[in-house]
Amino acid sequence: MAFGRTSLGSSTGAGGRAMGGGAQRPLSDINVTPLVDVMLVLLVIFIITAPLMASSIKLDLPQTDAGQPNDAPKFVSLAVDASGKVFFNDQPVTDDELATRLEKAAADSKDTEVQLRADQTVPYGKVVALMGIANKAGLSRIGFVTDAPQATSATPAAPR
Repeated sequence: MAFGRTSLGSSTGAGGRAMGGGAQRPLSDINVTPLVDVMLVLLVIFIITAPLMASSIKLDLPQTDAGQPNDAPKFVSLAVDASGKVFFNDQPVTDDELATRLEKAAADSKDTEVQLRADQTVPYGKVVALMGIANKAGLSRIGFVTDAPQATSATPAAPR
């Protein structure tokens, strides 16, 4: 027995062995070698059979041009310079012209993304107003374009 008493000792506590005759402690060591052996065998079996389970059915799939994954996502660029002037695809526009162009872009595709680039000195209210114009035109996907921090400067630039 793995957890019982040794075969030479007795459980009565009287005599029995030459080492004092008292009660013996149960063996508490578990032999994990068989467990490790079984786990390694299972691991090897799974490593060998996993590639066979991936595509066990041979199919000749049809080909189609619909929904190719390499379709480029559509986006429009919206920029605001430090003076607050608005640019749509790098062309200066007024707020009314911007609204009509964004509505046209939304009519072409509802999945069109607005990539918003704003100078860091532009007030937050102006950026929110532009987001509202884009959302009202039907474009809800808005991405903010930023620059990566300079690797040479150890401290961040102070806000103005």
